[in-house]
Amino acid sequence: MRRGMLALLVCAGAFAQKPPVPRMADGKPDFSGVWQGGNLSFAVGVENAAALGPAGVPAAPAKPEPMPYTEAAAKIRQGFLDRRGIDDPMARCLMVGIPRITGMPMPFQITQTKDQVLFLYEAFHAFRIVPLNKPHPSDVDSSFMGDSTATWDGDTLVVDVVGFNDKTWLGGVGTIHSEKLHVVERFTRTDFDTILYEVRLEDPVVFTKPYNQRATIRLRAGDRVREYECGENNEDIVRFEEMLKGQKK
Repeated sequence: MRRGMLALLVCAGAFAQKPPVPRMADGKPDFSGVWQGGNLSFAVGVENAAALGPAGVPAAPAKPEPMPYTEAAAKIRQGFLDRRGIDDPMARCLMVGIPRITGMPMPFQITQTKDQVLFLYEAFHAFRIVPLNKPHPSDVDSSFMGDSTATWDGDTLVVDVVGFNDKTWLGGVGTIHSEKLHVVERFTRTDFDTILYEVRLEDPVVFTKPYNQRATIRLRAGDRVREYECGENNEDIVRFEEMLKGQKK
């Protein structure tokens, strides 16, 4: 039902003139709404996703540059690749961290006030409460989602994230990081239903240089964040263990 309803909204919106970007009382763009990162076709179907077009957002490179791992980190990653990804923390229902959660094929809601921005993710019950114009606490504990603070750069919301643990992957299989990971996210609402999402990743322990990513986030008008329970009937762990047994033979 979700896909059917959203598909109708997408088709109608593709031919209607878009409203202007909503703004807060202070004139800053209002990002409030339910959004979809990752592969939009998962949510609305391939044809509907294509009908939306690029919306003026520069497309991500067809073949992104590989993450700039040090030689030692690359060997660790290769070990995870050799194990065919069975160690993916996501398969064990752990929160996937930043920026990976933004690319999940599930919606997330942004609620914005003059003092903070809230991110409520359908995936893994995750959330972020991001204060505006405040420094990180001096006693940040390491965590899956890190500690986020935000500032404005013109009409772009800039979110600075530190304080990660090293238990998540950044994206694909074995994309490891250390607790020194520093993420800077830039959210630019380019039009009513599109956010340009730019990310800069720095990790002096496993990277030889900073790494940049870019993606498009789409508004999911009329949709809402729903209940998600990863642990119920999770067959990934059993299946992965069977794969590992077969690999050892």
